[in-house]
Amino acid sequence: MPSILVLVFILQLVIHLINTFGAVTINNILWRIYNQLPTPASKTVAGQRQLKKQLLKLKQELDATSSQNEFAKWAKLKRQHDKMLEQYEKSKSSLESTQKTFDSTISALRWLGTNGLRMLLQFWFQKQPMYWIPKGWVPYYAEWLLSFPRAPLGSVSIQVWSVACLAMITLVSDALVAAVALAVGINAQGDEIQAKEKGNGEPMTMSASTEKVKEL
Repeated sequence: MPSILVLVFILQLVIHLINTFGAVTINNILWRIYNQLPTPASKTVAGQRQLKKQLLKLKQELDATSSQNEFAKWAKLKRQHDKMLEQYEKSKSSLESTQKTFDSTISALRWLGTNGLRMLLQFWFQKQPMYWIPKGWVPYYAEWLLSFPRAPLGSVSIQVWSVACLAMITLVSDALVAAVALAVGINAQGDEIQAKEKGNGEPMTMSASTEKVKEL
């Protein structure tokens, strides 16, 4: 059943990516995307940004007003500032509560769509072979391990296939990270060498010019 093989591999890949980038980072990205859509939260965010701009403008005007020479104007601006600040804090608190609910919902959906689906597949297909091993290729104890826990002897179970996919994905991921780090290190080293060569070349040119002046 190649479809199950591919599905398990994709699930393990998605789980690995989530663990690599972090659930908090993914939630923040989804929250920003959610705020770009025509939702109640996006309206709240837009109103909060506008309120923040007005609050900063009012704060600048308040700081530019003397509390001694222009007390009446200063007191009026102070009341407006405090009232607007209270509105901003309420809006911020409401938005934070909405974001917490959003994060909880996304986390639950993400778990159901990854680990929950993986556990369901492993339970549902635990007795079915993913593929068969040619007879005589491995000893009896290896056949037993590959078919663990309930797949037919001589086949590979979905649990073992999941572990194999995870191991392969981790190995390839580590290799890619090492390759990128090596490439960045080589580029940085090359730039450093070029900078040193350029720095060493300039004094030599100045020294040669100085010698010519001295000879003249």
